[in-house]
Amino acid sequence: MGIGGRRILAVFCFCAVAAFLPASVSASDTSGQLPAGSRLDSEIDRLVGQIEAQTIAWRRDIHQHPELSNRESRTAGLVADHLRKLGLEVRTEVAHTGVVGVLRGKKAGPVVALRADMDALPVTEEGDLSFTSKVKADYNGREVGVMHACGHDVHTAILMAVAQVLSRMRDELPGTVKFIFQPAEEGAPKGEEGGARLMISQGVLENPKPEAIFGLHVNPHYRVGMITYRSGAAMAGEDGLRIIVQGRQTHGAVPWGGTDPIVAAAQIILGLQTIISRQVDLPAAPAIITIGSIHGGVRSNIIPDEVEMVGTIRTFDPEMRQDIHERVRKTAMMIAQSEGATAEVAIAPGYPVTFNDPNLTARMVPVLAAVVGKGNVISVPVATGAEDFSYYQQQIPGLYFFLGITPRDADLKKAAMCHSPRFYVDENALAIGVRALARVAVAYMEGPESRRF
Repeated sequence: MGIGGRRILAVFCFCAVAAFLPASVSASDTSGQLPAGSRLDSEIDRLVGQIEAQTIAWRRDIHQHPELSNRESRTAGLVADHLRKLGLEVRTEVAHTGVVGVLRGKKAGPVVALRADMDALPVTEEGDLSFTSKVKADYNGREVGVMHACGHDVHTAILMAVAQVLSRMRDELPGTVKFIFQPAEEGAPKGEEGGARLMISQGVLENPKPEAIFGLHVNPHYRVGMITYRSGAAMAGEDGLRIIVQGRQTHGAVPWGGTDPIVAAAQIILGLQTIISRQVDLPAAPAIITIGSIHGGVRSNIIPDEVEMVGTIRTFDPEMRQDIHERVRKTAMMIAQSEGATAEVAIAPGYPVTFNDPNLTARMVPVLAAVVGKGNVISVPVATGAEDFSYYQQQIPGLYFFLGITPRDADLKKAAMCHSPRFYVDENALAIGVRALARVAVAYMEGPESRRF
């Protein structure tokens, strides 16, 4: 699932994958032909084993002290101090609170980037873990609970561990690794900019310029030991939607004395759903229109002047995206007119489609298979979540994959999804994530001519 101050409204991107059911694959399955490993792979695995407990400790600390988008000062400080101790070149305050570390290997080779997002969500955590978040903060003028309900604490801890592992292998690294710790993936507060787009504009992909970028996201739809991916278009493009329905205020007992914008808004919501179900070619590409918030009125016996609705539009095809935008405007305005009201429609362009470079993906799937077993790396359907990792992929080839985090003995159908107050991570997944990111970085630096390919 970051939208920023350039938007008319703040809209969360659903960073979680779409709600498709996983295939039945055992996390312990290591059948199938595995690729030849690099001689550095065993060293990565050895170092990951040594740092696993510390990785979990970092995650728990970050989880217990979550920070909202563009407010990740404590987390950024933790990251920056760690990278400096490792001897990396460190740049701070990128896109407000972002941290960038550069590790230059002693051998010549390409530059590769690894990215983790650091921000939490305005969600009040439910649970009794020893590190459950009790934090509250201001979010757009409201006091809210704060929680890492999308796993960014896991992503940050994993990348901190990757930095430590690869720094211990500096003499053998055939290239340079750029570690990008990004704020505001979930969307900057109103009136602010943030996230990947701002980091890029402030030079995160320059000096040195990476040839490719990798990132991962936790995935509660799959068990620990599973890695999922999709070549090409993997996650949806996302646009913010805001509709203001203007009526004429009157007494609730005399509705004919005015124009009811609440009734008009209800009709508009139903009409928007027919765009998806009846007007677009869904077999060509998925699409979604969701109204996630509606506000109007102050008491039971007053019909208000106006109603505000905010939501999100998800698409994969550029032409369909523009067609849906036009249909949304037409549907809202004409339904409102039929009710004697008016509708003002604003659509704020958001994240592009997350597009995994097919060639890069094909090269790295065997590397991931070497981490968890060939049968445990699977290609999955497109996801209707959105990710601002897509901005990096517009500049350089990238691969964004998913890490299973649900306990192996749990009922997947009951697993809490991302953005839930009951979101849960099996911490056995962290070491897998460290191995996966470290190995794809090394594999890219070694190049396709290496014996692993």
